[in-house]
Amino acid sequence: MIVRPAKNILGAVRLPGDKSISHRYAMLAAIANGTSRFQNFSTGADCASTLRCVEQLGAKVRHTESTLDIEGRGAQLHAPAAALDCGNSGSTMRMLAGILAGQAFSTELVGDESLQRRPMARIVEPLTRMGARVLAGEGGRPPLRVSGGKLTAIEYSMPVASAQVKSAVLFAGLFANGTTTVEEPLRTRDHGELALRAFGAEVQRSKNRISIAGHQPLAAISAGIPGDISSAAFFMCAAALFPGSNLVLDNLLLNPTRAGLLDVLSAMGARISVINLQDHHGELVGTVKVEHGKLTGAKISGAQAAALIDELPVLASIASYTQDGIEVRDARELRVKESDRISAIAKGLRKMGAVVDEFEDGFRVPGGQQLHGAKLDSAGDHRVAMALSIAALKATGESTIRGAESVAISLPEFFQLLDAIADR
Repeated sequence: MIVRPAKNILGAVRLPGDKSISHRYAMLAAIANGTSRFQNFSTGADCASTLRCVEQLGAKVRHTESTLDIEGRGAQLHAPAAALDCGNSGSTMRMLAGILAGQAFSTELVGDESLQRRPMARIVEPLTRMGARVLAGEGGRPPLRVSGGKLTAIEYSMPVASAQVKSAVLFAGLFANGTTTVEEPLRTRDHGELALRAFGAEVQRSKNRISIAGHQPLAAISAGIPGDISSAAFFMCAAALFPGSNLVLDNLLLNPTRAGLLDVLSAMGARISVINLQDHHGELVGTVKVEHGKLTGAKISGAQAAALIDELPVLASIASYTQDGIEVRDARELRVKESDRISAIAKGLRKMGAVVDEFEDGFRVPGGQQLHGAKLDSAGDHRVAMALSIAALKATGESTIRGAESVAISLPEFFQLLDAIADR
């Protein structure tokens, strides 16, 4: 994909449904009683992998022009005829393993070359403690084989903050005798808890401890899924860069555990306003307007780095154009995503002429640097491809991004939407 410089960002964007919510709604709909109906379900390939998997497990999935219907099977799924292909989706593999831990059959979960490098030991340990038999491949990586059975509730303190692991254990807790409690070291996105409540389960939270009692039946829901805020991050950062920019994002997810980028951009100097806030099944949804402001810089670490893990690549991509630059620490998790995102972003920005300091757990990109167009490699990672595209918008000369088709993992429409709002 060739990306040419822009003058500013103007217009409105309405994004497909949030990927994190879409995954969880599809999985819970499959084990709910009745037929759930969703509007604005994610168009990304990762969520399509989840839909294919729940179909193989007996749920009926029907697409219409504007809705997605999933007819659930109640608590008991049926054994798939073949291995479940999770594609590129670590979310699918980790969270679905929690549901499969409570089923009376064995299932193999496989994925593509990228997914085969992702760490899965973090779900093997808690699900095994609950009574399932979970076997990972070499080095605790895929494929996974889950042999479900009668589960017993546990209290589990997560060694690493992970919303996917938390959701997997809570989903398994639905099938366990007793009350399962998960304690997270840092608060992570809470879509799993909110989705469980939306489907009728009682979930308790006390500070960083979340509990669910076993054997609660789920009931089908009808829901519109708000726009994906992690995808919106790329467009918001682009708008913040250019004087004269004016971008409106409607029906956008504004869950407090996901909306930290708004605070960061505001603190850096971008002008951001939020209107029309509403509650949709516990999720905050609203309209966001982003205008340019002189961007200073930021230092991100600790809990803030964990909360912004999906947005850190695009923050790196605009750091050169800020006054003071951006430094990120405590983000080692970036190295075990679809690619080593710290390395991939650093390599791309250096090719564009930037100075980048790379750390084991983060990076520092000094401000006041003008980038130039270059031939860039996405490392097959959707967020790297999109982040480098935003850096290229303000560079001198055009850039070519190899592996740009990877954006289909989360937002197939990315380049079309970007072209529609980039004033050249």
